[in-house]
Amino acid sequence: MAFYLTEQIIFPPQELAEPDGLLAIGGDLATERLLLAYQSGIFPWYNEDDPICWWCPDPRFTLLPLNLKVSSSMRRLLDKNAFAFTTNKAFVQVMNNCRTVKRNGQGGTWIQPEMITAYTELNSKGYALSAEAWLDGELAGGLYGVLLGKVFYGESMFSLVSNASKYAFIKLVQLLHQQGIVLIDCQMHTAHLESLGAAFIPRSEFIDCLKRFAKI
Repeated sequence: MAFYLTEQIIFPPQELAEPDGLLAIGGDLATERLLLAYQSGIFPWYNEDDPICWWCPDPRFTLLPLNLKVSSSMRRLLDKNAFAFTTNKAFVQVMNNCRTVKRNGQGGTWIQPEMITAYTELNSKGYALSAEAWLDGELAGGLYGVLLGKVFYGESMFSLVSNASKYAFIKLVQLLHQQGIVLIDCQMHTAHLESLGAAFIPRSEFIDCLKRFAKI
């Protein structure tokens, strides 16, 4: 059974999560709570009109920057600089697009308005990051996530132009690798991220890595 959070900023032990990864319900999206959550391998994910749900699945889907796979077709796009790449140039715009752009097989969005407010605050304090791909001066795709120490926690991505989000993701992983980031948390499995080199690791191994590298 999931734990119910109070105003006190604490989380139960990660190994007490439900089989599907649900760990706790309630609380808020205050910066202090979000930072503790991510340092602990926990993230919020919930639907509109539901209470905040906190998750810590086992195993965890992650990507080591050195394991990034770039297909020949994407390499051609990178070689010819098909998109202009930036970071933190349009954080709110990226989040809004992640919220509104429809995806195959997904009827709604888990990115609530209060999440945009909370993560924009994280971004203003240097704990959240967006990556953008631009085409002819217009935002074509991108992603955002949380950045703590040497760990990047990917949250969501979107594309308005084919391959734009994948382009932004690859460029960001390459940049983060240059900056010494050692682990990228992808949270849940997708075939898209698996094609880019992401793989499952045990939750215990993931948490141990966070204790070493996700330091504020």
